[in-house]
Amino acid sequence: MQIVGLTNTFRDLARETPARPFAHTSQGLLTFADLSAQADTMAFRLEAAGARPGDRILVMMRNSPAALALVHGILRAGMVWVPANPALVGDALAHAISLVEASLIVCDRDVVSAIEACGGANRLAMMVMDDTSAPPPSPRGYEGPTPNPRDIAALMYTSGTTGPSKAVMVTHQMLELAARSVAYCASLETGDDLYMWEPFYHIGGAQLIVLPILHDVTLTLRDRFSASAFWEDVSKSRCTHIHHLGGIVQILLKQPPSEWDRKHDVRIAWGGGCSPDAWRPFEARFGVELRECYGMTEASSLTTCNVEGVVGAVGRPLPWFTVEVKDEAGEPLGPGKGRGEIVVNTDLPGAIFPGYYNNAEASAKALRSDGFHTGDMGSWDETGMLRFHGRVGDSIRVRGENVSAYEVESVANRHPSVSESAMVGVPGEIGEYDILLFVRPDAGAEIRPDELSAWLAERLAPYQRPRFISRIAEFPKTPSQRIQKHRLPKHPADLWEQRRAKQKP
Repeated sequence: MQIVGLTNTFRDLARETPARPFAHTSQGLLTFADLSAQADTMAFRLEAAGARPGDRILVMMRNSPAALALVHGILRAGMVWVPANPALVGDALAHAISLVEASLIVCDRDVVSAIEACGGANRLAMMVMDDTSAPPPSPRGYEGPTPNPRDIAALMYTSGTTGPSKAVMVTHQMLELAARSVAYCASLETGDDLYMWEPFYHIGGAQLIVLPILHDVTLTLRDRFSASAFWEDVSKSRCTHIHHLGGIVQILLKQPPSEWDRKHDVRIAWGGGCSPDAWRPFEARFGVELRECYGMTEASSLTTCNVEGVVGAVGRPLPWFTVEVKDEAGEPLGPGKGRGEIVVNTDLPGAIFPGYYNNAEASAKALRSDGFHTGDMGSWDETGMLRFHGRVGDSIRVRGENVSAYEVESVANRHPSVSESAMVGVPGEIGEYDILLFVRPDAGAEIRPDELSAWLAERLAPYQRPRFISRIAEFPKTPSQRIQKHRLPKHPADLWEQRRAKQKP
C-alpha cells in the first residue's frame, strides 16, 4: 500500500484539475480549485489568530462549506484538527476542552454560550464562525511546512460509553487509509457520488471529506440525517452510495413506503450496526446491496468488510490487517470455537494509532505486544468470516449464560414502537444478574412494557429476556451518538417488572 500524502496530493490536483468536482453543497458545486483556495483562506485566518503548526484546534461546527474548508485548512497548515460534537455541554464539554490542551476553539455562533458556561472561554481563545457559507478564496497560496504522513492530523474522541472519552491520535496516514478502506468496501468507481450526512466529528464523516483526493468521486454534503426526506434527497442528488451507522437501517425500514424507495441510483449501502433480521428486508425494499464492516478509529476506521453478502457477518480483514479472536488467556480461537476479544495487527507501519493523547495507561492497555486489543467481542464462523458481538464489558451473566447487550438491543430495536434501547445488568436475587432494558419510543408511539415483553419472548432465549423494562424520553449520548450507559438512572421511576411464575413443588 503506497501512502501518497493528503495535503500534497490535494494541492497537485487543485493545480492540475481545478474544475474537477469535490462536493455538492447547499451553495452549489465545489471544485478542487474552490476548496483549495478556501482552505488557504482558513489557514491564514488560523495563523492570524495565533495558531501554529502542531497546535490543537478544537472545532465545534456542524457540517457546512465553511467547516469543510476549515478542516482542510487545518490539515494543510500542519495543525491538529480536534473535532467535537457541537451539542456537547457541561462537564462533557469541559472534559473535551481540557483533555486535548487546545490553543484555539473554532465554533458556530450558537455554541458560544455552552463553551462560556463550562468555563472554556476563560482558558483559550475562540474564533466564532458567524457565516457557515464557503469563505472567500485566498488570493495567494498558503506556503507552510508540508505535514509528514506520520504526523498527527487529528485527535478524535472515543465514544465514552462507560466513562469519560479518550482522544485517539489519528495521523495523516490513518486518515488516508480510512478513506481507502471506504473505496475498498464500497467498490467505488470513477464518477460515483457518495451521500454524506455523517458529522465531520465522527470517523465516518472524517474519512469521507478526504476521499475525493484519493479517488475520482464526489460527495453530496448534508448537515444532518433526515429519515423522512432521505430517499427523495438521495434520488434527486443522483447519489450512488450511502452510509449506515447503528440503527439507520432499521430507522429507514420503519418509514412508510414511498415512491422514492426504488427511485434512486444507489448501488451499495456500506457501514456497521445492521441487525441481521433487517439485512434482507432492507435490500429487498430499497434495491440496494448492503455491505457490513467492522472497525475502530484506533485502526484507521475499517478493519474488516463483508463483500460476500453473508448476513450477520462483518467480513474478512482488509489487505493491510490481520485479525485474531483471543480468549481470556490470550489464546487464539478458531472458527466455531467461541467468542473472544478481537485483536488487530498490521504489516503496514502506522496503520494502527500511536496511542491516546495524554493517557499512557489507556494506551498501554490497548497497544500490547501481541497487537491492538479492541475491547470488542468477536467470533469466527465456519467460513472464516468475523462476527461481532458487542463490547467485551457490555455483557452480563444471567442464569449461567453470558448475555450480550448488543444482541438483545438489536432485537428490541426491531419492535415497531421502539426507537432505540439499552440493556444493563442489575443484581439478581440469588447471585449473577437480571436484565433491565431501557427503551425510547418512536415519536408519537406508545410502548406498553407487558406487550413489549411478550413480543421479545417470541424472539429471545429465556435467559436473554429482560426482567425489568423502563421507558425513557431521551438517552444520554456520546459525541458519536452512542448511549452512555453509566449515566442511565440507577433506580428508574418508571420500572416494569416481569413477575416470574412460581414453580410448583
